[in-house]
Amino acid sequence: MISMLPLLSSGAAMSTNLHVRNLDDELVARLKRRAARHGRSTEAEHREILRQALSVEPEPSFEELAAQLRKLTADRQQTPSEDLLREGRDER
Repeated sequence: MISMLPLLSSGAAMSTNLHVRNLDDELVARLKRRAARHGRSTEAEHREILRQALSVEPEPSFEELAAQLRKLTADRQQTPSEDLLREGRDER
């Protein structure tokens, strides 16, 4: 599994912030009530909801991502890499 957290020079993971704007007032009120029921701050509850939601979604494998990319680019003209390298050398 690949961590998406930036690393400090010491190798420790650095926390990042996520700002969610334009939330419906009722949604925010429900989040606050849910947090209170679970004995957490609203921010901690928000983190837990995100953690739970994203933990059940499987990460696609490299092979799956490559297959999706091939499918997306199937109709595009492909230039062999050796041609691109030759062009680059010729431009120097």
